[in-house]
Amino acid sequence: MADQYTMRPVADATRGVSIRQRVLAVVSLLASALLLAAILVFLVRNGLYVVAGLGGFVLGIAGGWWMVIRRGSARALGAVAALAGIGLLVFALVRVGEGSLDPFLKIVLVLVLLLVAVSAARAALAEQIRKSAEPASHRVTPSHPVLLCNPWSGGGKVQSFALPKLAESLGVQTVMLDRGLDLAELARDAIDRGADCLGMAGGDGSQALVASIATEHDLPFVCVSAGTRNHFALDLGLDRDDPRKSVYAFRDGIERRIDYASVNGRFFVNNVSLGVYATIVQQEGYREAKVHTTSELLPTLLGNTEQPFDLQFVTPEGETVDGAFLIQVSNNPYVLGASLDMSQRRQLDSGRLGVFAVTAATGAQAAQVVTLAMAGRGAASGHAYEFECAEFEIRSRSGKAFAGVDGEALELETPLRFKIHPGGLRMLVPEGNLEAAVRRQAHEVHLRDVLSMAAGHNGLGSADRHLP
Repeated sequence: MADQYTMRPVADATRGVSIRQRVLAVVSLLASALLLAAILVFLVRNGLYVVAGLGGFVLGIAGGWWMVIRRGSARALGAVAALAGIGLLVFALVRVGEGSLDPFLKIVLVLVLLLVAVSAARAALAEQIRKSAEPASHRVTPSHPVLLCNPWSGGGKVQSFALPKLAESLGVQTVMLDRGLDLAELARDAIDRGADCLGMAGGDGSQALVASIATEHDLPFVCVSAGTRNHFALDLGLDRDDPRKSVYAFRDGIERRIDYASVNGRFFVNNVSLGVYATIVQQEGYREAKVHTTSELLPTLLGNTEQPFDLQFVTPEGETVDGAFLIQVSNNPYVLGASLDMSQRRQLDSGRLGVFAVTAATGAQAAQVVTLAMAGRGAASGHAYEFECAEFEIRSRSGKAFAGVDGEALELETPLRFKIHPGGLRMLVPEGNLEAAVRRQAHEVHLRDVLSMAAGHNGLGSADRHLP
């Protein structure tokens, strides 16, 4: 079916590290080391000011780093932190050298070293982001694209953003999901009538369903974020505030390969949750009153420690875990936030499942897990497990388990066998999405990545660091 598309080449990827990048990474590391040494030498005579200087060093470097890898309000916060760090450094240097011109020379040296450290790292990473956003791929213009629309999703975003009118102006056929119609049947019917690309304007559940049918037929899929939360669109790096931007992928789309996952052969793009969350989503009226239903049921479910959830699994280290009250298996690992709803994935092509399970038996233990999870250390509580794998299995003694699959309430037979399918989903994304995706991944860049770049290895987008 590939000959139906109009394809235009895009530059091949250059995954290696250039001499310029390597030099910049080395310069950044050397400037950081010299900055730290200078602070210690300049302030060594006074312990209090050494502490203030080191605090300024940490704030300055951390804030500068956020300015390198973040955008928008997060970058502004980084700038505030960097300025606060510089202020602490200046304060300490001035107080130590009061009464002489010497402190001002030291201040200039410290500020120059800080500027060089941050600027060199930024320049090295900017080049790598640019190169990583130019994959060995192609632009695709489908000859017969079809956009399925859920007019009720997201409070009526399909109509409020005039998505059908925009799609039709781009030569895209639109199919509206009406009462009593089956979305899967509409998608399959569109393919039977010659569709060579499917899109879905709706929420995560409908996105996953139509994407699964597109994958069955090896067709590209367009995600139009017309739902309420649009977690899939968020993790793809699409604009959730203006779904019209995604519609242009039908005309000027770039094909992007991402992973999908399956549980007992059932397709999902976000995650499968079991235990307390899965039990809550089974309740009638959950979708209409999520907060109220959760607040009503959660205390009872968490307090019922005499009857733990009938869920068992084995960790990669061989430890058997029984009775976890929450298990989430995701298509690529999440960076955990204060709640599952606030968690995000930095990439969708790592080829790994993310597993997070909580075994806390009391509210205090659960609070500890959440607090540490916000810092990326949920497993450190002793009441949680967090790991990555390519395949995973969950059992139950009853032979069945409630599950929330991409938010859809189901009862599945156990054992539940999870599997990742690397690069199995063909996405058509609008111009600039690949760079946005790489920038999301860059949020997880650490010092070891700059060290790797200085050694001549790819410091961004390397899947190696995700392997156990």
